[in-house]
Amino acid sequence: MFTDQQKTDIRRFCGYPAYGASPAGNIGWRFYVAYGLLEYRMNNLSPAEIAVVLGYLATLYQLETAVPMASGNLDTEAAATWKHNRNEIGDRLRLFDEWRRRLCRFFGLAPGDGLANTGVSWVV
Repeated sequence: MFTDQQKTDIRRFCGYPAYGASPAGNIGWRFYVAYGLLEYRMNNLSPAEIAVVLGYLATLYQLETAVPMASGNLDTEAAATWKHNRNEIGDRLRLFDEWRRRLCRFFGLAPGDGLANTGVSWVV
């Protein structure tokens, strides 16, 4: 079973909005099918599946922390033999988002709006 903090982080990493304190009313984001599926799966995983998700969370915490830490190099182009990677923050964000999508795939659901793939457009 996940703690409330872990569930909050799973929702956040999967791109879903905050859950809130109590399920009141019958409209809004709480009633989207994908969100309900995520809640159901978080509450009904096997111990082995929980272990997999905890591994994802450990990786995601590290990747998330690495993004703001990379900003410490923005003011330096080069120092001695070290040369700044101009794409470092973008690269780190793409890697972070890829792991977020992997977590969504493990849960068997599409990423939420907070993880929307803005680089793809659909033509119907």
